[in-house]
Amino acid sequence: MSVVATPRQLVFDLPVRQALGRRDYLVADCNSDAVAWLDRWPDWPQFGLVLSGPAASGKTHLASVWDAQSGAAWLDGHEIDRLAANASADPAAVILDDLDDLLDARPDRQETVFHLFNRMRASGGALLATAKTPPARWGLGLRDLSSRLNSLPSVSIGAPDDPLLAALIVKRFGDRQVQVSPEVVDFMLLRIDRSFRGVDRVVAAIDQEALAAARPITVPLARRALDQLAVTD
Repeated sequence: MSVVATPRQLVFDLPVRQALGRRDYLVADCNSDAVAWLDRWPDWPQFGLVLSGPAASGKTHLASVWDAQSGAAWLDGHEIDRLAANASADPAAVILDDLDDLLDARPDRQETVFHLFNRMRASGGALLATAKTPPARWGLGLRDLSSRLNSLPSVSIGAPDDPLLAALIVKRFGDRQVQVSPEVVDFMLLRIDRSFRGVDRVVAAIDQEALAAARPITVPLARRALDQLAVTD
């Protein structure tokens, strides 16, 4: 009895273009407060806002929406470090995405961010910081910065419910220019880790399997991809 190998296509790790417009953001109970805060700008009670939530929960998406409204500059670690030497280069509005990670990677940045906060407040600027958790849980060594952060309004994105998870599955496949049937979505809801990151991980695995097999996404294909994913965990 001969065994015929099923041909599989080579799969290249190409970047995925995510839809990051305001109309592309999926609003549900877990994130409606965050959306309402971003929609209130520029009528915030203070110059800044801290937006927290788990990985892949849409914080950067909301920051992108606010960027389109405010014309904010995105400050990564390099830009923060540059401001330490050239404070006169402060933009009128800034986004500090994943600020908790930026400060954890380089605790010496706390002093720079503290002075940036003071200058933004004094100049009438605007600031949006995103993080995994609220600032009170960061354990910062610089108490003045911790006090500044905790004085800002803070809003959190919670865990997704089933309707949002289903909508996220459809959107994540749509970002990859792929359509999936309701049967595949229902199957995935029964099998995935019920988190934002879990959706991203499983969608990527199923899409890779479909590309490699050169087949449409069906329930059997999704099952095979998830079984393979479980083996690698």
